[in-house]
Amino acid sequence: MAQLCESLPSLLARIEACELCREYLPLGPRPVLRAKMTAKLLIIGQAPGTKVHETGVPWNDPSGERLRDWMGIGRDIFYDDSRIAIVPSGFCYPGRYPRGGDLPPRPECAPTWHPSVLSHLKNIKLTLLVAMYAQEIYLKEKKGTTLTETVMNWEGYSTEMITLPHPSWRTTRWQRDNPWFDADLLPVLRRRVAACL
Repeated sequence: MAQLCESLPSLLARIEACELCREYLPLGPRPVLRAKMTAKLLIIGQAPGTKVHETGVPWNDPSGERLRDWMGIGRDIFYDDSRIAIVPSGFCYPGRYPRGGDLPPRPECAPTWHPSVLSHLKNIKLTLLVAMYAQEIYLKEKKGTTLTETVMNWEGYSTEMITLPHPSWRTTRWQRDNPWFDADLLPVLRRRVAACL
């Protein structure tokens, strides 16, 4: 684990100035994350989309609305960084595939910055690993062979961690095809979110 050699505000300022992946980012660097040492809930997702890049506000899109609904909280609590830290797998918008869909988070980002950021977040009681890139980074060989298997095994990881699919519109059909998600996982997610906040 990284040493606390600098304050969290100083670290976040360095991250905001990061240009490590500039040559690969079609819209240029604009790191988007939020964290305060008092946060009790940590959300690790993928990477910002174009709307988040444009506004600088994480999960500021329909996916964020859906995630907040899954969690059972409103924008006021979600964006209270003294309670919730948002640290995506990649801090900048990575671009799109030619046939649609966002590219994966840049591989340099999490190894470069996550250890230092997470070393400051000592009060985290619950971590949400949202979508497969975050799950690959933090579950490694423990994750399932598919996203469905990984999310379905949410009880097998830790009482301090919940795995979720990405809350995009593409998940609508997945959610319909996996009724256990609404019946079993979401009530527990909402209870644990409420308990830790």
